[in-house]
Amino acid sequence: GGHEGHGSKKEGHDCHDGDHTEHHAMMAEDFKRRFFIALVISIPVLILSPTIQGWFNFSIAQFTGDKFVLFGLASIIALYTAWPFYTNGYEELKEKQLGMMVLVSLAVLTGYLYSVAATFFIDAKDFYWEISTLTLVLLLGHWIEMRAVVGTSGALKELVKLIPPKANLIKNDGS
Repeated sequence: GGHEGHGSKKEGHDCHDGDHTEHHAMMAEDFKRRFFIALVISIPVLILSPTIQGWFNFSIAQFTGDKFVLFGLASIIALYTAWPFYTNGYEELKEKQLGMMVLVSLAVLTGYLYSVAATFFIDAKDFYWEISTLTLVLLLGHWIEMRAVVGTSGALKELVKLIPPKANLIKNDGS
C-alpha cells in the first residue's frame, strides 16, 4: 500500500480496522485544505521571487521589506501547510525508518532554513519559491493518494459484501 507513513498514530487518531476509510477521508480533506492554502500563498511568492522575475523578464517594483513579505508567506507554507510531513517524518525516525516523509521534511526544512539565513544573515539568493512549489506538489500528490486509498477501501468493502457468509466443502466421495 502507498499509505505507509500516514498511520493513525502519526495523525493523532486512534484507528481500528472499521474506521480506516474514515481516517483516510479526513486525511484527504486535510491535504486538500493545505494544498489550496499553499496554492493561494505560492502565487505571490512566485510573483515576488527575483529568480522567477528574471526568467520571465518582468519586474515588480521592489519595495522596502519585500524580502520580509516573501519570508512571511513562505513561512506559512513551510511551517503550516507542510506540517503533516514533519509529524510523519518524526514518527518514521522514532521507528528507525528513513522513509519518504523524512526525505520530504529534510528537503523543505533545509530549503526554508537556508532561505531564512539568506533573508536575515547572509548575502545569498533565497529558495522560497522552490520550497513553496515543492510543498505544493507534495501536498497535491498526498491528497490524490489519500483519495485513491479511500476509493480502493470502498471498492474492497463492496467486494467483501459479495463473499457468502457460509461455504460448504464437498468431499471426493460426494458427501
